[in-house]
Amino acid sequence: MSSIAVDLDAASTMELVDAASAIAAELASRAAPDSAAVCMDLTETLAAATDLHEAALSRLIGTVDRTREVQRWGFPSTRSWLRSRLGMREARAKERLMLARHRDRVPETTARWTGGHLSHGYAATIADATARLDDDDCGRAETILLGMVDQGFSAGKVASFGKRIGEVIAERDGTEQAPEDVARGYERSWIDSTRSLDGGRYIKGWLNAEDAAIFDGTLAPLAKPAGTDDHRDLSERTAAALTTVLSGGHKATRVTVICDLDTLTGATTPARLTDGTPIPAAQARRIALNAGVSPLLLGNGNTPLYLGHRVRFATAPQRQVLETLYATCAVAGCEVPGTLCEVDHVHGWALGRSPTDIDQLALTCGWHNRYKHTHPHHLHITKALDGRYTYRLHPPGTRTLPQPGRPPPWPQAA
Repeated sequence: MSSIAVDLDAASTMELVDAASAIAAELASRAAPDSAAVCMDLTETLAAATDLHEAALSRLIGTVDRTREVQRWGFPSTRSWLRSRLGMREARAKERLMLARHRDRVPETTARWTGGHLSHGYAATIADATARLDDDDCGRAETILLGMVDQGFSAGKVASFGKRIGEVIAERDGTEQAPEDVARGYERSWIDSTRSLDGGRYIKGWLNAEDAAIFDGTLAPLAKPAGTDDHRDLSERTAAALTTVLSGGHKATRVTVICDLDTLTGATTPARLTDGTPIPAAQARRIALNAGVSPLLLGNGNTPLYLGHRVRFATAPQRQVLETLYATCAVAGCEVPGTLCEVDHVHGWALGRSPTDIDQLALTCGWHNRYKHTHPHHLHITKALDGRYTYRLHPPGTRTLPQPGRPPPWPQAA
């Protein structure tokens, strides 16, 4: 009798899977509705259904993995089967296998997920954050992370918090142990390195403000995504940047510290990095002593910054000054770092209204630079007292061209 029930259950599950496959095939072949609003609603509904499909898939993969069935079919591992037979990318296969193996350790998360009350993204994030914890801490961590979900935190925020969930649990319970590194204080930098059994190496440490400035100035430019196909996260890109430096592949290390002349000669006024991070005066002087000083002069002096119309392109010293003014693209809301932007003649060099002088230049990303010169009347330009220009885009449908003999409907650049 029991064997018949099992067979019936298996047949029922197979019928449901076949039906879901048929429905998915039909949906995939249909054109999207004309209404974008309807498409948004359908997308949200279908995404919720996809999350439930992922929950069912996780249970099936868990059974395959637990019984080592894939080895009978010639695959060395479940992950290899997912990659080869199901065509998954490595990251996707790893995430699905991790969920299948750890779903039973986070029962409340799994119950919400299979009940349609939690997305696949949240479930994967919580399972990953608790995978390396013991059973007691796993339960505590699940409660904390689900609480963050209930408060409306995004999956990305929950993932960031989950990376240090062990420390959070210890802090909450008052059981954290003061590590030996605390005894060193915060003035001295330190790094601990431990080799793992597979030949890798675990690294942890602390950098004081001075060394952190050098670290950021060296690695941050190298840790940018290599392009649209670069799917590494920031931690992976930072590790790659570090190995590039250690292997001698990077020769242009630079740290820009902005400070008054009085600071270099003994005053206590703090300096700052180009992103606004404050640097104590004493540490700024040490950086200057070790790395040399490049004067950034807004006027006559050692660095020529006013080149008029005889020079078309900005010089390296001019760009260095601009990067101290523009942490990001001059267009309001654009977050492309200034170090990756192009130098823009604010009022158009070709038109004869914008010489290659430091007070007539700004930094804009490549896309906004082209947009500005193609649609000059779609931007409103202002200039702050510190010399920084801000470009603001007009919302769609609000552009109004000035009439002959009448002033434009928005303020002009200072």
